[in-house]
Amino acid sequence: MDPSFPLNPNEIIELLVGVGGVTLTGVVGFLAVRRARRRRQQQIEDSGEAPRPAVEDLEEAEAAPALEPGEEPTRQPARDPVPAAVRPRPMPVPDSPGTGGQAATASAARPQPRPGPAPAPSPMPDRPAPEPRAPAQVIPFPTPAAPVEKPRAPAPAARPEKRKDVAALAPGLARTRSGWISRLGEVFAGRKELDPSVVDEIEKVLLTADIGVRTSQKLLEEIRSSLNRKDLRDPSAVWAFLRERSAQILTLDAAPLTFDSAKPFVLLVIGVNGSGKTTTIGKLAAQLVGDGKKVLLAAGDTFRAAATEQLEIWANRVGATLVRGKEGADPSSVIFEGVKRATAEGFDVVIADTAGRLHTKIDLMEELQKVRRVLGKAGPGAPHETWLVIDSTSGQNAIAQAQIFTQAMAVSGIVLTKLDGTAKGGVILGIADQLQIPVRYIGIGERVEDLREFDPSAFVEALYDGGAA
Repeated sequence: MDPSFPLNPNEIIELLVGVGGVTLTGVVGFLAVRRARRRRQQQIEDSGEAPRPAVEDLEEAEAAPALEPGEEPTRQPARDPVPAAVRPRPMPVPDSPGTGGQAATASAARPQPRPGPAPAPSPMPDRPAPEPRAPAQVIPFPTPAAPVEKPRAPAPAARPEKRKDVAALAPGLARTRSGWISRLGEVFAGRKELDPSVVDEIEKVLLTADIGVRTSQKLLEEIRSSLNRKDLRDPSAVWAFLRERSAQILTLDAAPLTFDSAKPFVLLVIGVNGSGKTTTIGKLAAQLVGDGKKVLLAAGDTFRAAATEQLEIWANRVGATLVRGKEGADPSSVIFEGVKRATAEGFDVVIADTAGRLHTKIDLMEELQKVRRVLGKAGPGAPHETWLVIDSTSGQNAIAQAQIFTQAMAVSGIVLTKLDGTAKGGVILGIADQLQIPVRYIGIGERVEDLREFDPSAFVEALYDGGAA
């Protein structure tokens, strides 16, 4: 054998055996399938069942023309090249009324069996031909409509800040409102007209309302002089006048409160024992630190036991810096050191605490004047604000305190504390009217946010709200 031939004799024999095996398997399979078909055909003929039409027969039946009754179908010599699955079916068109054109079309559309021995015709009764049907109406698939945007509900209007202040002030002024305001409401309640005796009742309520005799008489004179006889008989007119006049008394011509006019801004806090100075300083420091300011507290109350420790607790709680001295040290030196440190280290605000003192002690009031003089040497213009803290529960006595403190010190603002615990909050009208000093803050609770910047209009609205009812 040629050595260049790629296959040896053994490989050739194996190849021939493989090919022969595959061919033999195919032949045997073909014969088995053919035999099975013949057996099935014989079973169908023996049972008398109609054979299933093949695919080719279905296509020829669909393409066959309409047959008249008694006419046998003939096989078409050629098939339509268009597949039967996609070819449109012919619509039934009646030849004439009363003919069987539609029935013939329907019979042509159904698959026909292969021709076999025709069965004997059975007598059929004559039936009326069906009425011709109108062609089917083609309804196009509805195109999706453009999405309709639902109308949006109007956004709720932003609640004014004033309304928020009124809602926050109302609980804190509940006791004051239940005092002289409610008594005035009882005088006006159920009356369509006011007689001179009612004016006397109004005077009695105002004189006992802790707003001071001077301010009460002033309001009564204005009621008589400003309102005519017709208005004096109208309870709503008198009530509206009192409300408007109270707002005017509390609204003083004062510069807006700011802590940015100097750096450091020095605030001196004074007041009698127990008025709430240290607590007011701690709450105010918390608010200023929350606004991003760097705050230093100067513990100038070196006489009261644990006063420095109380201020230290507030400083640690709110994140402020505390400057303290030894117990019994000179308050002026401690505050002076605090202002110097604040200037060197870039603090924004210095709040100086002082010892509480009775307003009747002349020597203690002179010591406050010394503190003020020392602060003037520590920084230019210091102190920039001096606030008097007054306990509103002291009633008309608070007016006497304020008068003596303002004589000794240049008080630039009032802080009225503990309004939530007393019915004597009307003292704020007497202080503002007689001293002409603006109220800067009011305390209406124990929380830090309960020390609120004073808004005259919101205060009057919260105070008189519900009184007329």
